[in-house]
Amino acid sequence: MNEEIKKIKISEITANPYQPRLNFNEEKLEELAKSIRENGILQPIIVRKSGVFGYQILAGERRFRASIIAGLDEIPAIVREISDQKMMTLSILENLQRDDMTAIEEAKAYKNLVDKTDMTHQEIAQTLGKSRPYVSNMIRILNLPMSILGLLDKNLISPGHARVLLSLDDKNDQEKIAKQIITDKISVRQLEDIVSSTKDKNNREKNSKNKNIFSKEIEEKLSRKFGINISIKNSGNSKGKIEIPFSNLEELNRIIDDLL
Repeated sequence: MNEEIKKIKISEITANPYQPRLNFNEEKLEELAKSIRENGILQPIIVRKSGVFGYQILAGERRFRASIIAGLDEIPAIVREISDQKMMTLSILENLQRDDMTAIEEAKAYKNLVDKTDMTHQEIAQTLGKSRPYVSNMIRILNLPMSILGLLDKNLISPGHARVLLSLDDKNDQEKIAKQIITDKISVRQLEDIVSSTKDKNNREKNSKNKNIFSKEIEEKLSRKFGINISIKNSGNSKGKIEIPFSNLEELNRIIDDLL
């Protein structure tokens, strides 16, 4: 498809409001600006009309920013008519193809597509050539504590680590193990074992707590029935004993009568 390339004043162009990438490497922008000064812009940016006057960038924001640094007044561009949904999708595709986005930027981009266009995880996956579980898990990463998202943003842990941490319900466990990943240089496979052990331990403690609550209720019922303080001792594996104290033979005989 032959599309007309036109020169547009940089002052008439605004950044892409759906740009998924939040950070641009200043050093690389300076390098690109130097190349633009020497060779010009080899590939036009893509824009769409915005209001009566002006344009919004669809693709090519790095070239746009570098052109400003290079001191250009105009920039070659292709003008397209495109919807907000298509604009967001195109922006994400461009960055995914260049591998420019961090894991958090990618996750936020997918979430924006869901929130602002009503696309399903399956539709996003099909559009961007990803699997549905991949898109869903990337969005879920944003539910992790900010401290862990900070580690991910600094590449101190990987998206694979983050996805495994999501299987833990307790935020304190997530943060504690995230620090352990860094200090002990834990792989994703090793982390899976650690998380599995942590979940087993938490389940045992939860079951034990539930048993204690149940035992307490039974103790109170038996104590009311016999008019004495009866205690239940749990020894694990559904085993234990019931202790019925008595202070004299008369009280013992009364308890036996009640039991029989």
